[in-house]
Parts: sequence; C-alpha cells; structure tokens
Amino acid sequence: MTTAPGRPRDPEVDRRITRAAMDLFGEAGWAGFAMEAVARRAGVGKASLYLRWSTKEALLTDALTAGLPHVSDVDTGTLRGDLVELATQILDVYAGPSSRAAIRLMVEGRAIPGVAENYAATRSAQILAARAIVQRGMSRGELSPTVSVTLLLETLLGGAMMHALTAAPDGNATHANRLVDFLLNAVGRGE
Repeated sequence: MTTAPGRPRDPEVDRRITRAAMDLFGEAGWAGFAMEAVARRAGVGKASLYLRWSTKEALLTDALTAGLPHVSDVDTGTLRGDLVELATQILDVYAGPSSRAAIRLMVEGRAIPGVAENYAATRSAQILAARAIVQRGMSRGELSPTVSVTLLLETLLGGAMMHALTAAPDGNATHANRLVDFLLNAVGRGE
C-alpha cells in the first residue's frame, strides 16, 4: 500500500476496504472485481480507494495479503504436532471467514496480473515450509525416508481442503488431528 501525505489514515476504513475487497473477490471473482464496487461495499468514496491503491490489482493483492490466514512453517518438536498445525492452518484458510476469497485465489490467482506474482511467491513459501516439516520428521526418525514427501503432503493438504469444501464445520483442530493420525498410521512411522 502506498502512503500519501496529508491527514492520517483511519485504520477502520482500511479494514472495511480490505474486508469489502475480499468479500467481493470471493463472490464475483476477478471478472466482477471493480474499485467502484469495493468502495460501495465498504461505504467509502472511490477517491479513498485511489488514495491508497492506484490499481485494482494492488488493492486485491494487499487485501489478500492482509485478509487471508497465512500457512507457515511450524516446529512443535514432533512430526505429528507439526502436521496437525499445518492441516489446521489449511483448514483455517479454506473453511474460515475468508474461504471464498481463498478458493477464488487458488482458481484464478495465476491469471490475474500483479496478483499472480504475489500468489506464486506465497505458494512457493508455503510448499517449502510444508516440505521442511516432513524433512524434519524424517531427520528425527519419525517417518521412513522412503515415504514420498510430495505424496504425503498432497494427501494431507488435499484431505484438509476437501473437508473444508464439503463437510459441515466440526472444529478445524479436531479434524486436523483425525486426518494426521489416519495418514501417519497409513504410511507407518519410522523405519
């Protein structure tokens, strides 16, 4: 977000704009995303948006960065604990209040100029963090080194996303625990 000289910005207005941008993108996608529609939804003038963001790409990028929960590397000391936290983070993204925007981003993000680069960098960081979790578990002897890191993560993350998309909410941490236990029992632990 760029800053302009003058009166200090109202953080509440920024929050309303961010929420409006997330909601509009989640409902209408990129094709229906317009500065005027965001301003109307946020209850502000278009000038307020253009003082903060020069393009709708910049607005959406900032809104997604601020509004979506982040998936990050964790180290609880155990593979199981790390995988539960990772699955919980994924469930928070795709079953939380910003789920529609997260799903739209997953589907459309690579094709939106300006947003695509940020999305690619975020996805790359998330993949590296997830792979680091599994590699640490292998290093500690909690998982056989013959297990495919890619298949394990695809199964875990795919299971979490599918649950978020199709099941009634039952507590993200509860489901994450069940999912990780099932997966670790299926692949076996250690050598």
